[in-house]
Amino acid sequence: MCRLGLAAMAATQGGTLIGAEAGAVKPKAPWRMGCYTRVFDQFDYPVALDGIAEAGFKYVGFMTTRSSHGPMIKPEATPEQVQALHEQARRRGLSVLSVYGEFSVSESHEAGIRELKELIDHTARCQCPNLLLGGTTDESLYESYYRAVRACCEYAATQGIGLTIKPHGGQNATGPQCRKAIERVGQANFRLWYDPGNILYYSDGKQDPVADAATVNGLVVGMSVKDFLPPKEVLVNIGEGKVDFPAVLARLKKGGFTHGPLIVECVRRGSLESVKAAAKQARVFLEKLTGQQAG
Repeated sequence: MCRLGLAAMAATQGGTLIGAEAGAVKPKAPWRMGCYTRVFDQFDYPVALDGIAEAGFKYVGFMTTRSSHGPMIKPEATPEQVQALHEQARRRGLSVLSVYGEFSVSESHEAGIRELKELIDHTARCQCPNLLLGGTTDESLYESYYRAVRACCEYAATQGIGLTIKPHGGQNATGPQCRKAIERVGQANFRLWYDPGNILYYSDGKQDPVADAATVNGLVVGMSVKDFLPPKEVLVNIGEGKVDFPAVLARLKKGGFTHGPLIVECVRRGSLESVKAAAKQARVFLEKLTGQQAG
């Protein structure tokens, strides 16, 4: 699909998450503030969920936790395992707003499609409207990766799931690169989850995320709230780094991202109490940034 067609399609969506919310009434509060489990990835996931709830968040993103195995939710997970994770969140009053997942096309294109469909099913089991993907850093797999995404978009829509990609290095490290990938797929429910900290991280601090945000008009449906300090650090408390969040959000609003999820992804590591305090500080920061209460 051409860029003009994508822009027109995005304009009608107004930055709303595609998937479970399509056609739904927009929430009274435009911004939904949450916290990824990665913030507490020094600890087991029950501790992470406790910490997120105690920090005053009502929304959680399933990403990583203390494990050598990467993301919490993998294609090979059983339905029972995923449902147990979701129930743990529900017991703490947390709704799952984003699931981060990884799939591979290195074995075959068909295997990649199977894995991605498993992730979509797991996301639906969490009653979550968004599956966040990281892309691929292997140039030889680039075409197959996005063909798999394209092949799964219709299936994701039937499950009420929107697919997104974030700036994550490799061939999707910047706004223009992410736009290219989204246009290659050319489907309404494949959009961008912005990450200003990663724009700085993968450019070694050289690319201004405010300027980069101007390249993604009409594409953004959510944001990973992540800061950055040179020379190359994103484990930074929100508001204490180089990201100018008010300017970034203002530029994204200008491009159509006027409501949606803002999910804290990283803070400085430390003791459990210090991480809890940093998560609470991040919530307060977002409340001031948006002018609304989390929840």
